[in-house]
Amino acid sequence: MLIGAHVSTAGGLANAVSRGVELECEAIQIFNQSPRAWRPTAHSDEDIAEFREAFDASPLGSTAIHAIYLINGASTDRAVKRKSHTSLVAALLLGDALGADGVVLHAGARKGRPHDASMRRAGKTIAAALADSDRCPLLLENTAGTQGPLGKNFDELAELIDLAGGGRRLGVCIDSCHLLASGFEIREAKQLGLVVDELDAKVGLDRLRLLHVNDSKIPLGGNRDQHAVIGKGELGSAGIATFLSEPRFERLPALIETGAGEGGAPSRADVRKAKRLRHDGLKRRGR
Repeated sequence: MLIGAHVSTAGGLANAVSRGVELECEAIQIFNQSPRAWRPTAHSDEDIAEFREAFDASPLGSTAIHAIYLINGASTDRAVKRKSHTSLVAALLLGDALGADGVVLHAGARKGRPHDASMRRAGKTIAAALADSDRCPLLLENTAGTQGPLGKNFDELAELIDLAGGGRRLGVCIDSCHLLASGFEIREAKQLGLVVDELDAKVGLDRLRLLHVNDSKIPLGGNRDQHAVIGKGELGSAGIATFLSEPRFERLPALIETGAGEGGAPSRADVRKAKRLRHDGLKRRGR
């Protein structure tokens, strides 16, 4: 498992690598542009080359890109649909250029519209973005079960993949906070094993490419998306240890998004804690 964190690209893409190394990460995740603005960031060929050179010289083993939060593949608004397509394609193309292992996407939200039609629109948006990009995988993230956002369970993730064409570039990113909040009990090894069985049956473990490791301020089935620092929420240290030691999660990048650092960013202490909790979980499993 490659344990790491979301890091900032402030000052240039290559700075994300140095920040990841400073945090003792084994993998990193970045935004390709400001996550709360449509304006794209123009990354120069030099900036991309500097990132790749720094990454190749580092101990990091994986990079992921998180698409911006404004993207809504299910929108009926023409301007939002156009901007969503443009931004998602830009993220995928940057993923190609950086050699990223995937672009993580929140597929979209109904915004009061009928569910089935919203799913179809999201599938078309995803398919169109894949058609206008090249190699980088697109990873659909599970949501916290709130009313509106799509992908709250494995049935919806599987349906979105089918609606988007079912190609091999399509995968999933599973967030521990979102799992618990949407009603999946994952704090004990046996229950987590059953959840992973369901994921395998409905989506396929071959499509699981990435983990987000976040604790939850919201209890089991609370259906709200509120991250907590790992070990400080409803999952707790024992739950995070269980999640990180699931045998079928081996070799996956496992990225912390919320931490005790400045502004709630992951810190070196958070990364070290995740590594320690994984070790504790493996020891409890007799591995």
